[in-house]
Amino acid sequence: MSNPPAPARSAAKHYLLYGSERYALAILRPLQVAIRARGDEAAWFFDGPGAEDLTADERLLTVQEVRHWKPLAVLTPGNHLPHFFPGAKVEVFHGFDAGKPRHIYIRGFFDLYCTTGPRDTAQFQALADKLGHFSVAETGWPKLDPFMREIAGPLPPVRQPPVILYHSTFSPSWSAAETLYEEVKRLSRDGRWRWIITFHPKMNPDTVAKFKALQNEHLRFAENDNILELFPQVDLMCSDTSSALNEFLLTGKPVVTYKNRRPGPQLIDIDDPAQFEPAIERALARPPELMTAIRDYANAIHPYRDGRSSERVLQAIDTFLAAGARNRRRKPLNLWRKLKLRRRIGYWGPA
Repeated sequence: MSNPPAPARSAAKHYLLYGSERYALAILRPLQVAIRARGDEAAWFFDGPGAEDLTADERLLTVQEVRHWKPLAVLTPGNHLPHFFPGAKVEVFHGFDAGKPRHIYIRGFFDLYCTTGPRDTAQFQALADKLGHFSVAETGWPKLDPFMREIAGPLPPVRQPPVILYHSTFSPSWSAAETLYEEVKRLSRDGRWRWIITFHPKMNPDTVAKFKALQNEHLRFAENDNILELFPQVDLMCSDTSSALNEFLLTGKPVVTYKNRRPGPQLIDIDDPAQFEPAIERALARPPELMTAIRDYANAIHPYRDGRSSERVLQAIDTFLAAGARNRRRKPLNLWRKLKLRRRIGYWGPA
């Protein structure tokens, strides 16, 4: 008597990873790994830069191919995506809340927000309770999965000589790059410290050129798409109101900021370039009260240290779909934003 045939595996689930900037690759690739580990399929769509950096084993779709492929969910770190794509619309965020109000604007495109930690969850859940047209699940941030696995273990001692990462956001009203340029120039020439400089991809090209011109044996300009790659190489970060400083605080290392929009005990914040050097010296000394404040803050914004936030995002989607993929209210019509997005993508077909 022959054995009964093995039950056929259910068809692989489809997930679309949607980006408008190159930074989407670093944020969404850990999700792609988790999707493939489940035996499911991921594909990509870009309406801006990034597609040219996909690898041979990553699949890029056109609008028509997306509609035919029928993803069960579309995931993006941005604040928009096409309403006419199939599947649940899921935001996984492009950074932590750095005090910039736009971080908590609700654009009306999403069914589900996957938040990074208790602080963001509380804000978004309050808005979900009020508006009713989206759900919230706390998952941690997928971008950090490889990073969290890499930095597992005790905090390493400060190098000799110490290495400083200088990073600035691009907005002129928030950036300290021009203000601190002369100090960075001066401090990077005596050899006491090593420097790595990196900027937001939208930084003013003239400012980028000025800092690139400072390169010497003690300072290099890094152009990594994923700033997290630099964090294990340094002992301290100097910044302003960049969301990247929150990611850096998860390492347990200090951050010096200039006129941060939301200062607190987890930062050494200054408002005068003359304070820059003493602030760096204090940060490198790692005073106990500062290190405790950093740990407390890190636990509030991203308590997950297991490197499995991508899996939690996929589970949150499973839960949302199993509950009917519906929220208490319908999303707003959002006609103007939808029209602008159609024009951006060049698609005028049916929804």
